Amino acid sequence: MPEAAPPGGKPRAIAKRGLEQALWTRVRVQRWLEARRGGPRPRPDARPATDVLSTRADWEAAVAECRRLRLPLHLDRPKNWDALGAVSVVLDTASTDERVLDAGAARYSPVLPWLRLYGYFQLFGNNLEFTRTHRHGPVTFEYGDITATDHPAGSFAAITCMSVIEHGVPVEPFLKESSRLLRSGGVLVISTDYDRNPPDTTGKVAYGVPVHIFSPEDIRQLVELAAGVGLRLRGELRLDNAERPVHWKRIGLDYTCILLTFDRD
Repeated sequence: MPEAAPPGGKPRAIAKRGLEQALWTRVRVQRWLEARRGGPRPRPDARPATDVLSTRADWEAAVAECRRLRLPLHLDRPKNWDALGAVSVVLDTASTDERVLDAGAARYSPVLPWLRLYGYFQLFGNNLEFTRTHRHGPVTFEYGDITATDHPAGSFAAITCMSVIEHGVPVEPFLKESSRLLRSGGVLVISTDYDRNPPDTTGKVAYGVPVHIFSPEDIRQLVELAAGVGLRLRGELRLDNAERPVHWKRIGLDYTCILLTFDRD
């Protein structure tokens, strides 16, 4: 799903910085208030680790749950559905003192801020767009290629990658690098643009690459490639969607999103 920000140039960059600052200020204030109140933070309800966003009601329910959990919402409301799924998996898999990577992160995306609210303090996000290392407390954003990082093997308990691989990422090298980075028993959570019958994207370009909506066959191939590098799909693979609840206004497409969770052998 596309990031929600004004199109093009300096206004877009300024809007992104504003979103980033507002988000991380809210995280700091919320952590301070919760520390004063004491008691455990409420966790998300149980949800499938591998799933398809089937209807608008699904992402609306995720937004309502985020509000209940006091998690700052992504402006692109459907993105809260896959972010909540990914954070739920990380909470169930990794302890708060383990390292977590958001591959292809944006500094205003919700996964790392939400994990920070849950007490994680070794959080990393990488992206080819980052020109310098930037930190928000214990959260480090750094330049990095998600198919070939500088991090040691087995150094992460969890990796998330939200709405990134559809934007021209070579899937097999990304899966191999994720498998290398994860400790045994670690987890990789991916979301990507998807539809059971993808709309025609001929001639449509975004972020410098042709627009791609994953098909059922694309997903089956991805799962097969993952198995070949020691990443086993968690849960049942669902490939049906009743609606196309995601609308990309700038490109003029309707489709949906799929969430895939893999366990490292």
